[in-house]
Amino acid sequence: MSNALTTAAAGFGTGLSLIVAIGAQNAFVLRQGVRRDAVLAVVGICALSDAALIALGVGGVGAVVVAWPGALTVVGLIGGAFLLCYGALAARRVLRPGTGLRTEGEAVGSRRRAVLTCLAMTWLNPHVYLDTVFLLGSLAADRGALRWTFGLGAALASLCWFTALGFGARLLGRFLARPSAWRVLDGLVAATMIGLGAMLVAGS
Repeated sequence: MSNALTTAAAGFGTGLSLIVAIGAQNAFVLRQGVRRDAVLAVVGICALSDAALIALGVGGVGAVVVAWPGALTVVGLIGGAFLLCYGALAARRVLRPGTGLRTEGEAVGSRRRAVLTCLAMTWLNPHVYLDTVFLLGSLAADRGALRWTFGLGAALASLCWFTALGFGARLLGRFLARPSAWRVLDGLVAATMIGLGAMLVAGS
């Protein structure tokens, strides 16, 4: 039981680290939340899409590793390299921050437009597949029989993050409008990703 909880917590932390990094999807969810426009639909699409992609990654990558144990070494090296690059990009954003999030002066759009935009940002973004299908799938495969527990933790992290971002946007809007706030978040992301990447490469 303790191993399952530890694995789920590891999945939650890893999933959260990947999701928190600022990007088009997070900025869109936050904007919708600040404007209170189709928030439930947008949050649901993001969370359910992540859960489906994580399941695909855990099942697909996990099956390959079971059939060919040597794949774990290859996946570990590639995944570790990707994490190190991901962490380096986050560290670069800490040193060269953007302008923060702007939400003022934007009109509330239709629910249909919000849903279609959210679907496009989620399913047409190649980084989403790298993060959920490949990266989380490879990290879950390293957990063996507990890989689905790891995936469940990652999916729960997605649900919690998008729910907090969408429905708590009224409270977070001013805070996240400041570049310094995203520097702190990106700093945490960089440290986590570089640490995970180094562990994957060293253990492969």
